[in-house]
Amino acid sequence: MDLNWLSMTDFMYLSLFLGIAAILKEKFKLFSKLLIPTSILAGFVGMLLGPEILNIVPFNAKNLENLVYHLMALGFIALTLKERENKKTTDSNKTGVFIVSTYLIQGIVGFVISLGLLYTIYPDIFPTFGLLLPLSYGQGPGQAYSIGSQWEKMGFENGGQIGLTIATFGFLWACFGGVLVLNYLVRKKKLKHESTPGDIIQRPLVEKSEPGEIPLSSGLDKITLQLFLIGIVYLVTYLILKGLSNVLTPLGLFGETMSNLLWGFHFLIATVLAMAFRIVYDYLKKKNYLKEEYTNNYLLQRISGTAFDYMIAASISVLSLYAIKSAFIPILILSTVGGIVSIVYIIWLGKKVYKTHVLENTVALYGMLTGTISTGLALLKEVDPEFKTQAAENLVLGSASGLLFGLPLLAILNIPVMGYVNKQPLMYLYTLLALILYFIIILTLLLAKRNRKSLSMKEAASDLDE
Repeated sequence: MDLNWLSMTDFMYLSLFLGIAAILKEKFKLFSKLLIPTSILAGFVGMLLGPEILNIVPFNAKNLENLVYHLMALGFIALTLKERENKKTTDSNKTGVFIVSTYLIQGIVGFVISLGLLYTIYPDIFPTFGLLLPLSYGQGPGQAYSIGSQWEKMGFENGGQIGLTIATFGFLWACFGGVLVLNYLVRKKKLKHESTPGDIIQRPLVEKSEPGEIPLSSGLDKITLQLFLIGIVYLVTYLILKGLSNVLTPLGLFGETMSNLLWGFHFLIATVLAMAFRIVYDYLKKKNYLKEEYTNNYLLQRISGTAFDYMIAASISVLSLYAIKSAFIPILILSTVGGIVSIVYIIWLGKKVYKTHVLENTVALYGMLTGTISTGLALLKEVDPEFKTQAAENLVLGSASGLLFGLPLLAILNIPVMGYVNKQPLMYLYTLLALILYFIIILTLLLAKRNRKSLSMKEAASDLDE
């Protein structure tokens, strides 16, 4: 009988943790005031009740780690399959570059700390330890675990667990640091919520049968159809990775290393495939080859939200005290410096990049770039409860446009791993120089675009005066 339930127990335990967290937030307003998302609180409930502390709930940590790995990719596929307007606003494009620039500054700071520890008091530390900072803070626990666990195969002991731990510190910076950022911007910098003619008129996202969609009562349920599309994209992702792995593995150490890295970047490949699927799908709709609308934004949003809620709860629940203890000081140094640098950099750049809704965009980006998009939206809700500004949309569209600019960064992250495997420490220097050079290029692009716009506005005003 136990075998029949084994595959479902972890799902049930995570559901229990989410339920307890929801009750705690309802009964104790302190959690709401501290802007702690339910999924994060659920993770700490799971950690407390799980095998590491009280051992009341005997969940399987390895199974939950696998869930984190897969739910992240499924959530990204669901988000990418959503239908979006073709127009791209200037602010969303700027936000994408802003996001990548923050990844880069986090990567530079993290790698400097990592090399500093490696060549001083922690000679046994894995060289790419510090590069978990942009993965954990900038991209979240799923990516941190995925890449960290793949680095384990190259000698990074407890890499996946350490990635999850740093991501958890990021959540703490997002929640508690977010309150400080809000108060600083509102009280010290005198920023406040702005109402402008460009504010978005919100339309409630509701499930209904739109003209051209398959009917609610068709032979295949709508949510089943969305899961089918997500599953097909993920299946193609798996087949591509499997094929590449079969080609690369026989090539020796280099091929095996590249194969492991590709499996760690499964979420990126899945996202690119989902984007390609959406492009082909839109083309077929435009040419009238598809008579009905098969994707549903409401359901895809709900699926992605559910995947990320369970992923975050699982990622914190499985934190290993042993892994934290074995590298606690380096983790604490990296997390603390990373948190401080993120606050200073995001506030500084936010004031330079955005001309309107500076408070909203800065707060939202800070929450996302230390936690996830859910913590970014939680902080944004404090100053823009109805999401009337462009800030919420900037997070989503900016993340999508930032994917292109972020591809070189993901390639750079693999340089020091290859250097470690092939015993070529000079590649660490190449990595640092590549990060700095790319950061300068990105920042110049971001600020130059703003300066050109300011100059053109001044010239237009001068022409009017004449």
